[in-house]
Amino acid sequence: MKETLSVKMSRCVVALLVMAGLAGLPSLAKAQTLTESGDYSVVSTLPMPLDLTYARPPQGTKLRNYFFDAFGPYPIVGSAVIAGIDQADASPPEWKLGAEGYGRRFASNYGIAAVSTTTRYALAEALKEDTLYYRCECTGVFPRFKHAVIATLTARRGEDGHRVFSIPSLLAPYVGAMTAVHGWYPSRYDAEDGFRMGSYSLLESMGQNLALEFLYSGPHSLLTRMHLNNRHGALNQGTTP
Repeated sequence: MKETLSVKMSRCVVALLVMAGLAGLPSLAKAQTLTESGDYSVVSTLPMPLDLTYARPPQGTKLRNYFFDAFGPYPIVGSAVIAGIDQADASPPEWKLGAEGYGRRFASNYGIAAVSTTTRYALAEALKEDTLYYRCECTGVFPRFKHAVIATLTARRGEDGHRVFSIPSLLAPYVGAMTAVHGWYPSRYDAEDGFRMGSYSLLESMGQNLALEFLYSGPHSLLTRMHLNNRHGALNQGTTP
């Protein structure tokens, strides 16, 4: 029997709760500005002027971000949470329960995330799009929330970094889901299931963007060192890409 309505609802509820929880973190709406050395410092809770300078990231930065997005903490934690939900609902039932069943579900979700991320970066490179996530230049919870949601299906293009609708960002979650359906899921799963699972993956991508937007913890944090998390959406002004 295919995934029940309760499983669908549980995934959506978990995703929305995670988003709401991240958006409600108290101290995250503080305005930040760049210092002369390129570091960030919290200076005021008042809105700061926007700096729209954009420089395309070098290949090394994009490669580092790829490994972070594909194999870093967010896909690991996300896969573990979704695997727990699938385990509770015995979905798919052919994988049974217990440690072995959970392991298969975790590996499946992690594999979907890895394939999706690889597809997004590869297609973006072919189409000359910059699909890295850039934190909002705005302040306030709701503007930043909106920015993270919109960024799920947009990318930067050209030397000026103007935003465009991103085909790689849209297609990647469905490629990952279809790979799972035709690669390791039970044979009764079909393209309809792949489309449904891809939609869930798209929601998870949105949740990851929200985490990147709201879980910033300073210029020397592990998150910042591993992921391009520039508040102004670009390399520092005057930096050569």
